Amino acid sequence: MTIKVGDKLPDGKLSESTEYDAAAGCPINPKDISVADAVKGKKIAIFAVPGAYTPTCSAKHVPSYVKNYSQLKAKGVDEIWCVATNDAFVMAAWGRDQKAGGKVRMLGDGSGEWTQKLGLSLDLTARNMGVRSQRYSMLVDNGVVKKLNIEAPGKYEVSGAEVMLTQV
Repeated sequence: MTIKVGDKLPDGKLSESTEYDAAAGCPINPKDISVADAVKGKKIAIFAVPGAYTPTCSAKHVPSYVKNYSQLKAKGVDEIWCVATNDAFVMAAWGRDQKAGGKVRMLGDGSGEWTQKLGLSLDLTARNMGVRSQRYSMLVDNGVVKKLNIEAPGKYEVSGAEVMLTQV
């Protein structure tokens, strides 16, 4: 069953790496994040993408949230999360390339378990990409979904920051 407006987010574990090994130039020390703990008392704009470094995700989706960070904060959003079914190392490197540091938390759902709990998995095995996440955005207030924007397959029309700004 797909999550809907009014539902409480399911708890789950996401991973985040915010430290870098300067000599090797790569992310290190990923930490597990409890979704239930991380959303307590916060208004969070969450958006998900099928995969890091994929064309639409890199050219449009992440940049929309980086560009509109200040406007979302001004409207009361405490944090912005990007979730993908990639590991924390890939998410950290992608966030660095996207200049998302300090603006968008790049969170990995490497096993896709949390995405599955949301009912938002996307089977791309026919394209040799495995099971991924649908592209979506949601506004969450203290763990409760207030807005939910799920894209049609192959589309990027309702989950960008520009739409989220009209919903906060």
